Amino acid sequence: MRLTKLVSCMLMASSGIAVSGVAGAAAPNLTATTVLSKLSNPWDMAFLPDGTMFFTEKCNGLSVRTPSGTVNRLLGMKDSKDYDTKADDLFCDGQAGMNGVAVDPDFAKNRFIYVYSASSMAQPQTNHVIRFVVNDDMTKLSGRNDIVNDIPYKTAPSDHPFGASGAHNGGRIRFSPGDGFLYVTTGDTHNGEVPQSPTRIGGKVLRIDRDGKPAPGNNAPQGFDPRIFTYGHRNPQGIAFRPGSNQPFTAENGPWHTDEVTALKAGGNSGWDPRSNVNGRGDCPDKYCGYSPNQMGAMDPKERSKFMPMTDLKTYPKAMKPAWTNEGMSQGMSSATFLSGKQWKDWNGKMVVSYMGIGIHGTPVGNRLDVLDISPDGQSAKRTKVSLPMPAGRFRSVVQAPDGNLYVATDEGEIIKMTPS
Repeated sequence: MRLTKLVSCMLMASSGIAVSGVAGAAAPNLTATTVLSKLSNPWDMAFLPDGTMFFTEKCNGLSVRTPSGTVNRLLGMKDSKDYDTKADDLFCDGQAGMNGVAVDPDFAKNRFIYVYSASSMAQPQTNHVIRFVVNDDMTKLSGRNDIVNDIPYKTAPSDHPFGASGAHNGGRIRFSPGDGFLYVTTGDTHNGEVPQSPTRIGGKVLRIDRDGKPAPGNNAPQGFDPRIFTYGHRNPQGIAFRPGSNQPFTAENGPWHTDEVTALKAGGNSGWDPRSNVNGRGDCPDKYCGYSPNQMGAMDPKERSKFMPMTDLKTYPKAMKPAWTNEGMSQGMSSATFLSGKQWKDWNGKMVVSYMGIGIHGTPVGNRLDVLDISPDGQSAKRTKVSLPMPAGRFRSVVQAPDGNLYVATDEGEIIKMTPS
């Protein structure tokens, strides 16, 4: 089913938000068209120049939609149905499963496609970045190569104080249009030791080549795994590159407060350190202070100063400062992309971030897309809320395709094309 709705994309008036939609405003109008529906938690998308779209479903696997509209199921997971080819070690649980997908910049020559997925190939279970070769008619994969196999995965019982297995799993993978290397976002898995660890690659952004080897210029501190580009992250699920400079930015979930968008620099620390018995803290449940001291009142501005900061500039004064903190709220920031092209009018060159709309202990639910005008130095941003041309959903991924349109994936099982006019 294809649905088309036309809505003037006016900017919503609220505290601290610029208002548009008035005479002479340069914001685009948007049309929404449902490209695919009845999917199972579509998580990510990657495009070829001709419009071919690879997409993942968290608990199903990897598929491709050809320009004619035909969908071919390429790789199923352990319990998937309707896939001719399966990988029995790949599984889903919680936030983990078949997450990010990326197309090699030299796809026309090597036909490489990459996915980020939880795997039981070894114990304990880990997340892998896996490279495949796609055949000419887009119906089969071959040549599996697990180029990264040691990204932490959370294994925990259902009554774990911070959620069961698969939590804080990261999972976005993107090639930089500037340097051509693959950037991989990984989560802290609710393990206090991981984000600042020099050897555990959770709570990090990795920068690697197509074989999984460290990219030159990562500038990781001495003693760190050389694949690490930045560290001290909580759960970055988005990464995007600013047009022109190709500066990488992450979009990251906050701990019931403070989602963050941050400009990355090689070797940088994002300042997240949830360990027990450091920085003046005592013991925390399961040695994880990421929700300390007690964030039941996290929306009370007078109380927020008591909470562990996302970016701890007191302990790490040289940490990378966020450009945007979502006005001190955590609403499940999930993905990001920069818009490019004159068709986007005043939004050309600005970042779009998506939200899953998590609302916990008084946090307002935030199913929405924001447009961020990030300062040239990456230290501040102005936010505009997008008035959506379709019902708001739990937005999992936003990608600008080669056709210039914005594609969004929702937990409601749809991939929607948003066209500016």
